[in-house]
Amino acid sequence: MRLFQEKEWLFSLLVISLILWLIFLGNSPLRDWDEGTYALVAREIYRTGNWLYPTLQGEPFLLKPPLMQWLIACCYYLGGVQELTTRLPGAVLTALGVPLLYLVGRLAFKQSLPALFAALVYLTMLPVVRHGRLAMLDGMTISFFLLLLFCLLKARQNRKYALGVGFCLGLIILTKGMIVFLLGAIACLFLLADRQFALLKSPYLWVGILLGNTPAIAWYTAQWQRYGNTFLEVHFQAQAFDRLLQPVEGNSGPVWYYLLELLKYGFPWLLFLPGGLYLAWKKRHESWGSLVLLGTIIYLGTISFMRTKLPWYVMPVYPFLALAIGANLSEVWQNRHFRVRSWTIFLAIISLAGLGGCVYFFIKKQPVLIVMSIVLAISMSIAAWLIKQRDRNFIPVLFIGMYLVIGLLVSSQSWIWELKEAFPVKPVADLIRANVSPGTTVYTSFPYNRPSLDFYSDRKVVSASIAVLKELSNNKSYLLLDNTTLQQITLSKYKVLGTADKFTLISPSNK
Repeated sequence: MRLFQEKEWLFSLLVISLILWLIFLGNSPLRDWDEGTYALVAREIYRTGNWLYPTLQGEPFLLKPPLMQWLIACCYYLGGVQELTTRLPGAVLTALGVPLLYLVGRLAFKQSLPALFAALVYLTMLPVVRHGRLAMLDGMTISFFLLLLFCLLKARQNRKYALGVGFCLGLIILTKGMIVFLLGAIACLFLLADRQFALLKSPYLWVGILLGNTPAIAWYTAQWQRYGNTFLEVHFQAQAFDRLLQPVEGNSGPVWYYLLELLKYGFPWLLFLPGGLYLAWKKRHESWGSLVLLGTIIYLGTISFMRTKLPWYVMPVYPFLALAIGANLSEVWQNRHFRVRSWTIFLAIISLAGLGGCVYFFIKKQPVLIVMSIVLAISMSIAAWLIKQRDRNFIPVLFIGMYLVIGLLVSSQSWIWELKEAFPVKPVADLIRANVSPGTTVYTSFPYNRPSLDFYSDRKVVSASIAVLKELSNNKSYLLLDNTTLQQITLSKYKVLGTADKFTLISPSNK
């Protein structure tokens, strides 16, 4: 571990992170809802030059702060409007979280090894990579928070770093708004637990907070002045407070919802989490121990009791879990403390799952995923055998194996599996673009609106009931109907413009 200097480790982590987050980034269509929505807003910024008051299909976009959309619009200027440029800002910023976590761990642990292991665990966590590659806000938010923690820890040695704390808070606000209160509370409690009371009196901290938050305050003030109480009701109440107290759009779940999410996607690293949390409790008076416990308990506890549940809400807890797991792996590496039986059994089960996946993907004729399953089975088998031999080299085998597995997954078109929950959007969008002039609204029998369809068709496609569709047919409107609805609905004098993926686009015959 001493062969590399710290800068070389940082550079290596950055390179392998960027590779994993950027390869084949544009190989799949944009996903509903967030990706399609942010792409629409960014494209309107790019086309209109309206940076201060973003719009969605010409209407004020009041749901989220604008930083992500601004960055995507900048990429559109540089590389055109496409999937790659839409996802690029979030992917790059999320990838930066890996070396940032190493820096945070280096300062919190005061050792390189657990910090390095924590960064590599974070690098090879499937939800972190997958959601970080999407045009979503969570990966960016985590990286800004990790930069905040780095500044906070570094300010113990040099008070000037406290300036960065305020700027990071401002970036979090401009990215995901009210989550800054939860993450800021974790940072503040960590500061108190770490006994850095003098930092609270530092002028650098308060000047940084003032300067760093000025752009966010200015943007929020501009929105309130223009839209008044409507902005407050939509941005704060509907997007923040309502989600605490009631399920939004039916996205509910039990208190243990996020524990199940961790169990579904956390292996193999969850094997080492109990030991890591136990070590954090034993070291709770040290910086890393208090940070892990405070971050995990406060964040996971808060989102677990929120009434609205969405899988990506759990994302900011992964850096804390990675630190705990990194600490445990470091103990295993240095002291050779093995849980031979349980670790071997679990890794053997994962290996068998890999073999099962190989058979499944062979039937589905997906060669990349067949190779991925083989790599998973082989790497887990080797790791299990090394554990049985009490050989600590099972740790690098797990890192390399998981890196290759995730790399193969994202090089396929199956890393966004939600696309299979609805119809393929691009063929239908091409049909609309070819037959409907810009600025025209299309009405569809599909049960909900799809922002990705609006994006690719460059038209507004609105979901409507059968009764409304019948009425609209008399108003010379374009209709996009699925086969079942087309058979049920009675239309007079209409023209079939084309079909795509079980949808038919029609218009009145005189249109």
